Amino acid sequence: MIAAGPIGRDPAQRLARDELSRAIYHQHSISQAVGHFLLSLLDRFFGAASHVTPGGWWTVVALVALVVAACAAVAVRLGPLAGSARGAGPARDLSSRGLTARQLRDAAAASAAAGDYSTAILQRLRAIVASCEERGVLAPDAGRTADELATQAGARFPGQGADLAAAARLFDQIRYGDGTGTRDGYTRLCDLDDTLTALRPEPLPGQAPAGAGVAGARASGARAAGNGATA
Repeated sequence: MIAAGPIGRDPAQRLARDELSRAIYHQHSISQAVGHFLLSLLDRFFGAASHVTPGGWWTVVALVALVVAACAAVAVRLGPLAGSARGAGPARDLSSRGLTARQLRDAAAASAAAGDYSTAILQRLRAIVASCEERGVLAPDAGRTADELATQAGARFPGQGADLAAAARLFDQIRYGDGTGTRDGYTRLCDLDDTLTALRPEPLPGQAPAGAGVAGARASGARAAGNGATA
């Protein structure tokens, strides 16, 4: 309705107050309404739980913490973190511990010939572990992981440290993660195994180089024979 004449100050103020008091000017946004609803819902839930649960609020908080911990444990076992959580298993499983390095190499070659490069890579790295133990490069250790192999064998073969670390990562990705073996990965494992087999390991601290004792014994025997001939 439009006024026929000018409106005074007091009537104008009353009209303004009446207009601003309408509900349309006091509506909340959707997000505010949803937030208020959720807060009131949680407040009613925890209020009810605290009354029916022995111990009140503290018991409710403890139960929530247990649920969160259980969900985290499931995520670690089955979720994206599962690979890293299980990545500390031994490189040689029970079925491979009774096999020699030669037998493991033959098994890896058979798996590769069948197109199963994932299994072939696992078997070839286990052959590297067996070979190092058979040669006395590493002490036998049924619980040795692929990472420990890379660290320990890398100390004896410094020039192949990076390749050993890469081989350990590939092993863990396939054995404990969702990695898939390839022909190229298997070939790199074979090359590394052949290289290590042909190399002489670096001596441990305080240990004489391999062959030094034999050479020393031969030199001492030669000197003794010479002294006997002179006498």
